[in-house]
Formats: sequence, structure tokens, C-alpha cells
Amino acid sequence: MNYQYTGKRLSGEKVKGKIDADSKKDALEQLEKEGFIILGIEETKPWNKEIILNKKIKNEDFVIFLRQYATLIHAGVSISDATKTMSKQTNNYALQNALDDIDKQLDQGQALSVAAERHPKVFPTLLVNMISAGEVAGKLDEILNQMADYYEKEYRNKQKLISAIMYPAVVSVVTFFLTVFLLVFIVPQFVNMFNSFGEEIPAYTQFILNLSEFVGAFWWMLVVLFMLCFVLYKFLLQNDQFAFRMDYLKLKFPFLGVLVHKGVLVRMTQTLSTLVNSAVPILQSIEITERIVGNRVIQDVLARSRKSLEKGESITKPMKEHWAFPALVVQMVQIGEKTGTLDHMLLKAAEFYEEELDQLSNRIKTLIEPLMIIVLTVIVGGIIAAVVIPMFSLFENIQ
Repeated sequence: MNYQYTGKRLSGEKVKGKIDADSKKDALEQLEKEGFIILGIEETKPWNKEIILNKKIKNEDFVIFLRQYATLIHAGVSISDATKTMSKQTNNYALQNALDDIDKQLDQGQALSVAAERHPKVFPTLLVNMISAGEVAGKLDEILNQMADYYEKEYRNKQKLISAIMYPAVVSVVTFFLTVFLLVFIVPQFVNMFNSFGEEIPAYTQFILNLSEFVGAFWWMLVVLFMLCFVLYKFLLQNDQFAFRMDYLKLKFPFLGVLVHKGVLVRMTQTLSTLVNSAVPILQSIEITERIVGNRVIQDVLARSRKSLEKGESITKPMKEHWAFPALVVQMVQIGEKTGTLDHMLLKAAEFYEEELDQLSNRIKTLIEPLMIIVLTVIVGGIIAAVVIPMFSLFENIQ
């Protein structure tokens, strides 16, 4: 912990500064040994730019950290020394702060998994449980490398989803703002001209003119409405039933729903395979996977599978009865249960769906790009046509 102090030297010279110590008492003892007379001391709160800018750990930085940590441990460096070394090397304040605390916990005799559990924002539940399994099996370095591979794959799969969704999202935003620009700044320029000629305006053109007038006068209302809808959506997400329904719609959404579905299946099979392979008990493995799978529909089925297993029944019974679990996954799990190779079969399923996710992502991007261009053309072109076409009629009447 950091402390800020004010005081004076024996010569009477005033001093102030900062000191790092485990407690205020230790800080005072250190300063007194240096010959300072302390007038005031208090713990500093780390609200600075460094924390704000480094609040989140980038995935690639986290993967590198895990690999380097594993290398040090594999080389025979003690966990405590490896933790100290990694704390000095990292540039991320959140990770450095967590490692410093873990180092103190290790010195007090705590296990690495117990110390890491104190920092859930830095060390996810899955990683903590894997570290615990690695400590028991004496394979901590292997587990850390395995988790580095896991987070690397998860990052790649997430990027595939983002990449597929990003293009239509960007085009939709551009289309929206371009439409608003045309309605607010361009279309009104023609209103007076149409009125001055006194000619009958086509119904479609009149609709665009009325829409332009409404948007120009009440654009602020649209902004407020959007913000209220966003806040309401976030509030409703706290309701389990509503959140479940939203996750259901994500899986059923046209085109992109299939992509999201396969992404969730990849995460589920990869996570479960990694846990089972590391000798984490199957019930605990399913429970951990439930918490991190990221979709309440799949989470609900996994919870029922866990209860089915607790009753001595097959893990696949609830999976067979649910549309969200394809026959391939069910068959793979069934074979794994019977042969004792559940981790291997889940890994094969994960690899299969990862390949499908890659192909589907590219296919959807190929299909959506021309579709979005057509939508953009129809919307913008429709607004322009509504203004331009009546002008030709007006010019003919003038001639």
C-alpha cells in the first residue's frame, strides 16, 4: 500500500513524499529510521490516469503473461519469485497490483489459486479453478500454457463474431446518419420551392417532406427516446426472464443468430474440455462452464444436465430434448461418457464448430456486404428520388 506523508528532518527542514509499506505502522517505522519526524500520514487512493487507462487487460497481454509465467515455473523458479518477476515486467497497473497482492499472500502461506481468487476482475473463475487443478496435479506450468492456448482461441473466435457483425453495424450507422442529414439539411431546401409553384406534390414526396419537417423539429425527442430505450433495456436485463428471452432471440436472429449459436457452442465445448482434461470433477466443470458460457439458454440446459448427472442419469438427457444442442454435440458427449474420453470428444466437437464458425463468418460477410449496399442505396436513393422526380414535372410545366 502507498502512503503520503508530511514531516520534517531533525534539522527542521520540511519534507513530504510517498512510501510503500504493508501498513501505516510499518511506514512510520521506516520513516523514523530515516530520521524523519512525521507530522501526518495517510493512505493514497490510486485514482490516477494510469489506473483508468490500464483498467482492463488486453487479451494478447494476458496470454503473453500466462506463457511467461509458465516458462518461469517450468524452469524451476519458485512461484513466489516468478510472481515477483512478472509483477516487475508488466506495464498494466491492474495486473501488477494483483500480482503484488498475490505475492504477499504467497509469503503468508496461501496457495496461488486462493490468492488469485481475490482478484476476479483480473483472474477469471475458469483460470482460478484450472490453477487449483494444476497445483493438485503438480502441473501448474502445463495448465498455464493450456490456458494461454484457451484464451488465444477464445479471442480469435470472438474476433470472428465481431468481424461478421461489424460491417452491417457500421453500414447501418452510416445509413442512419446520412438519412438524418438528408432529411434535416437537404430536403427542407426544396420545401419552399415546391410551395411557391403551387403544383400538386406526389404522395410519396409529401410523406418525405413531412418526415423531414418532423425530424428537423423533434430530433431531440428522438435522441431522448433512444436514450430512454437504452436505459430501459439495461434495466430489464436485470430481470432473469427478460434476459433469458434476449439470449433466446440472439440464437434465433436471422443470419447472425446461427453465427452466435456456433460461437456459444465453441466456447462451451472448449471450456468443458479444458476443465475435464485438467482433472476438475465433472460436476464442478459443468458448473463453471454454466457461469462463463455467456448465454442463458445454453446455461439452463447445462444446469439440467448437471442435475441429471447428480441423479445418476446421463449428462446428455436434457441436451437431447433441446433444440440448442445439435445431434453432433450430443453424440460426441455420449461417446465420451461411455469410453471415458469426454475431454477428447468435446475438444473434437470444439474444433469442428470452430472451423464451421470460421467458414460461416466468411460466408455471412460475403452475403451481407451486397445486401447492406442495396439497403443503403434504396433508403438514400428513395429520399433523393422523392425530391428530384417532382422537379422534372415542375420544369416541364414551366416550359
